[in-house]
Amino acid sequence: MENGTLLAAVDIGSNSFRLEIGRYDHGRIHRIEYLKETVRQGNGLDVDRNLSLDAMQRGWDCLARFGERLAGFNPAHVRAVATQTLREARNRDEFITRGHAILGFPIEVIPGREEARLIYQGVAHLLAQSDERRLVIDIGGRSTEMIMGRAMQAHTTESYRVGSVAWSMKFFPTGAFTARAFESAEIAAKAILDEAVDVYRSSGWDVAYGASGTIGAVCDVLTAGGWPAGMVTREGLDWLLERLLKAQSADRLKMDGMRDDRRAVIGGGVSVLRAVFDLLDIKTMHAAQGALRHGALHDLLDREHEHTDLRLSTVQRLAEKFQTDAAQAKRVSQVAGQLFAMCGSNLPDGNSDLHKRKLEWAAQLHEIGSHVSHSDYHKHGGYILDNADAPGFALPELHRLSLLVLGHRGKLRKLEADFEDRLFIEQLLCLRLAVILCHARREPDLQGLRLDVGDKSTRLFVLNCRTGWAQTFPQSAHLLQEEVLAWQKTPWTLLLSVL
Repeated sequence: MENGTLLAAVDIGSNSFRLEIGRYDHGRIHRIEYLKETVRQGNGLDVDRNLSLDAMQRGWDCLARFGERLAGFNPAHVRAVATQTLREARNRDEFITRGHAILGFPIEVIPGREEARLIYQGVAHLLAQSDERRLVIDIGGRSTEMIMGRAMQAHTTESYRVGSVAWSMKFFPTGAFTARAFESAEIAAKAILDEAVDVYRSSGWDVAYGASGTIGAVCDVLTAGGWPAGMVTREGLDWLLERLLKAQSADRLKMDGMRDDRRAVIGGGVSVLRAVFDLLDIKTMHAAQGALRHGALHDLLDREHEHTDLRLSTVQRLAEKFQTDAAQAKRVSQVAGQLFAMCGSNLPDGNSDLHKRKLEWAAQLHEIGSHVSHSDYHKHGGYILDNADAPGFALPELHRLSLLVLGHRGKLRKLEADFEDRLFIEQLLCLRLAVILCHARREPDLQGLRLDVGDKSTRLFVLNCRTGWAQTFPQSAHLLQEEVLAWQKTPWTLLLSVL
């Protein structure tokens, strides 16, 4: 990446949406601009876990303002990530589809552990280099992330469904602050966070850091109240609770350092934070400068090269865990990549290398379901990928990978996929053809083999082979003829042609 390149990250949180813009300079990212809007989208989830139209509209309006600022940015230099509210929302696709169009860039819903990993990356990059063992806590609107790590490496990551917005709605619905409400909120938070005690026990870390949201707000109030700057202590939390109880309600709360947009959710946030302090026996927590959005920015740098892309090591780990045939996976991956290179010129974003890399990941994992059962192993493989912990991957990205694995053999109509998505269809076709050509688990003879895809207006693929190829490899020719029939039941057409 060239010095001076502008990078941007959009954090679509449950309480706030944030935009961070930085300039790359000799391996570091320097802030150019930071925008934050309190959208409180997490308030808009109903009992059926559907986002209300009002909540979605607030989010779209904010994304429109962010989109104006991001106009002209290279798509490869922008990453928008969504967290717990959109992980939960049943109608998230409606929000994401329109949000993508408004923002001008794709929106990735990331798993909880991936959110935790990115939070740690953001915190670690803005801390001084140290060998200390770190505990990082981020209390968001609807989830709390906990991470233990050292230097730039997160070792233990987890996300829990407890947060400032959710707890404020549940235990302080009218904004009233009572001792009983705080006690109930803390007990409920501990019931969810209890399982973290053994994993994040104090013997496993040296220094505790709090990132973003609730912890930043509490730290601001404590500092304004005369407590040591840049940290939260148990004594400070006790003092803050007394002030909240004295105010009796969020509306009447007036404290130096307390922003107006934070008052409505401070009750829930403080309850969760006190529960975390109690359970993990934290005496002092330092306020961290880094957060999720900073981790997303640095992840953009890592994804530039395959050897630093975390997703590659995740794919390799999954392949090893499910004991795939490494030699066969490599053969299929190479052939799929060669075929895809023949049709990559039609890609709308011109980023053929990245899309080829993702196709090759699917090829490396296409047989992971065999570890479960040889029968219908492609179905097991698709299920595994849809439900696996896969660091580096967003949920839609992982689902797309699972569709490729599910669809690499068998009937095409079974796929709940968008057959209007030309990129996906080209990846799927190349993977299916590669599996056929490598069916004997030997290096296939590809001499004279060429895949033509025509221009963007056509839905026709032509696989050309040299004269005599079908007679030399009759089994492969038979399987390819079956493949032609399979595509006849889709909007796309595959033809075989002898040169």
